[in-house]
Amino acid sequence: MGTIINSLAIVLGGLCGIFFGKLLKEGHQQSLTMACGISVLFIGISGAMEGMLVADGSVIVSQNAMMVVISLALGALIGEFLNIEGRFEDFGKWLKIKTGNAKDKEFVHGFVTASLTVCIGAMAIVGAIEDGLTGDYSVLATKAILDFIIIMVMSASMGKGALFSSIPVLLFQGSITLFARVIEPLMTEAALFNLSLVGNVLIFCVGLNLVWGKKVKVANFLPAVLFAVLFGVFHLQF
Repeated sequence: MGTIINSLAIVLGGLCGIFFGKLLKEGHQQSLTMACGISVLFIGISGAMEGMLVADGSVIVSQNAMMVVISLALGALIGEFLNIEGRFEDFGKWLKIKTGNAKDKEFVHGFVTASLTVCIGAMAIVGAIEDGLTGDYSVLATKAILDFIIIMVMSASMGKGALFSSIPVLLFQGSITLFARVIEPLMTEAALFNLSLVGNVLIFCVGLNLVWGKKVKVANFLPAVLFAVLFGVFHLQF
């Protein structure tokens, strides 16, 4: 139920954004994209710094830097080998044609960017697991409200593609809910901590692309999240 609520919230947010987006001039849409990018940047920064900085008495020291570096490096190698970004874009192009939006130049960009923004993060995984094990979808309901706002803004500035991010969310979170009992033992406290940290770094990269154009193939870094979880499961510290 949680994933269904989340997906419907994204569709509703997308429809609202598309409606209001038609009322905005191109300059307003560009400013809205910039505002969205800056917001996503600081969401990622705040989450990453929370995991990398710790108070040691009166001194703030860093931690987990090597874990982040190794996870990102290994994740990037596997992501490039599998060409995850390319496959994501191919799916977006297929959706673009099948949904009658072949002339929409921003469709694929909006779809990929919005999908990465709403799929990456600990809330998606933890919420889906809780929903599958106990039927408690409160975390995903909270995420649905956040995603509604994010997708509404993205749809207003980037068009219809952002609305279809509901499909990856439905598939990703729905799969986790279905296999919750298998995944649950892996989601230790350390694994969730690492997942949140690396996930926020990737969210920062999404914001980077929104503000300065496509600089990072964020989808190709997605395997980094798996390595971060494994390091937490096996209590590997760097």
